[in-house]
Amino acid sequence: MKKYNIAVVGATGLVGSEITRILEERNFPIENIYFLASKKSAGKTIKFQSKDYIIEELKKESFDKDIDIALFAAGGSISKKYGNIAAERGIKVIDNSSEFRMDKDVPLVVPEVNSEIIKKTTRIIANPNCTTIQAVVALKPLNDKFKIKRIVYSTYQAVSGSGLGGLKALEMGEIKTYPHDIRNNALPQVDSFLDNGYTKEEVKMIDETRKIFNDENLKITATCVRIPVKCGHSLSINVEFENPFEMEDILGTLKNGEGIVVEDNGKENIYPMPINVEGKDSVYVGRIRRDFSADNAINLWVVADNIRKGAALNAVQIAEKLIGII
Repeated sequence: MKKYNIAVVGATGLVGSEITRILEERNFPIENIYFLASKKSAGKTIKFQSKDYIIEELKKESFDKDIDIALFAAGGSISKKYGNIAAERGIKVIDNSSEFRMDKDVPLVVPEVNSEIIKKTTRIIANPNCTTIQAVVALKPLNDKFKIKRIVYSTYQAVSGSGLGGLKALEMGEIKTYPHDIRNNALPQVDSFLDNGYTKEEVKMIDETRKIFNDENLKITATCVRIPVKCGHSLSINVEFENPFEMEDILGTLKNGEGIVVEDNGKENIYPMPINVEGKDSVYVGRIRRDFSADNAINLWVVADNIRKGAALNAVQIAEKLIGII
């Protein structure tokens, strides 16, 4: 099997560290691997496949090496500056930030949903927002079969979505990360507010879902809430379809969906919960029921590990698709 030279940018952060673990777990075919981070982290070591690697300071010259794929997990400003540099040097870039997501020339990819849009000539591939990823994994098979007409998203998002600062805020009550104390609280604000009253996170979910499903007219609204949970985003999704359905068909379609695990037994109090999904690869779906207030509509409860499937795993899965093309 051919092996590839890989760079992990932002290697010491939550997502970068998880990318490193997943590359090792999945035995990604690696010849050489480079770990890049800020000047503050340079010189420290990372253990990978029983070997210690020195973390290098991220610079323009970092991409002078023979690198096939660079996985970026260091924020939008870093991706904007260095992602383009890497791409210009022929390196395939997989970016976890929001920098390239809505660029019409950059594919926004969830491998279970739309990996066919990755081409050999693709230079940069954007990883969607964590909440969007788990939502579209759950919705994709339903959209294929019943054609979605409208989506109402209500999210309950873990503090790890805010990185190390979010975890610190939950543990210590430090409020610099959030405008209010997150402990014993629920903040109906994820990211900053826009002039239209929505937050950036809500608009991301709307725009990214439309782009991934290639339907700019799809009706979507969203309310995103931060809750005092360490890991695992939960979504309540109300979906209205163009076509009628039987609930047995909905359940069967979800059970056969790629990357989906159905946990749906109300009588036994079985449904997805954040406490059970940490470290898991799948998107978990439960509370599946007809919405009697609208024609051809259902309610779903969708939970996934936001750092793993919502970021790191999705990026590595994109890389796995990519090496089948390049």
